Amino acid sequence: MTRHANPHDARRTRRRKKGRPMLFLMVAFLLLGVLLGAVTHLPLPVTAVTAVVILGWLAVYGVRHRRHADDRR
Repeated sequence: MTRHANPHDARRTRRRKKGRPMLFLMVAFLLLGVLLGAVTHLPLPVTAVTAVVILGWLAVYGVRHRRHADDRR
């Protein structure tokens, strides 16, 4: 635990950490908007192939995550 000479410094540190998830969400939504904008300009077959690749990637991630969670129990 870090001791601060000024108790207000400790509060500022805690406030900064609270804002990080919001920043992450803002960046995620920005990237989502850019990707969706790009999809409107791509041909349908390219979009479909990309969607299938992303779906496979998410499926692999889900299976690995579930196995890891089962190993912890």
